[in-house]
Amino acid sequence: MREKELRRSMSVLPIGTVMKLTDLTARQIRYYEQQGLIKPSRNEGNRRMYSLNDVDRLLEIKDYLDEGLNISGIKEVYRKQSQLEAEKKKRQEKNLTDSDVRRILQDEFMNIAGLKPPSSTFNNPNDYTKFNS
Repeated sequence: MREKELRRSMSVLPIGTVMKLTDLTARQIRYYEQQGLIKPSRNEGNRRMYSLNDVDRLLEIKDYLDEGLNISGIKEVYRKQSQLEAEKKKRQEKNLTDSDVRRILQDEFMNIAGLKPPSSTFNNPNDYTKFNS
């Protein structure tokens, strides 16, 4: 995690500060927590502590409510966002098959031997001019 994101996810703000930053009441903030829209951490004294990401989420919730979305609609928006992020992560973590590895290795050998330019240079298959000179 990058340092900036790490700092944004640190739970250091008490509910009073969050109330001032978001213009929400403590009851509203606790309600959004009960609904699973935010998940503040707790300190040793069991007090809720919020991160800047939590504040951003609360402001986003406030905007959705102002636009006319209800709590279940907001939950659905966040569920879809979470699903899309999970699918994206799954695609990024996709394991290479044996045939993929063989193809990549063959391309690298051909490139090193000078028999074929790297496949990344063939984005446009009609652009062979730079290799025929």
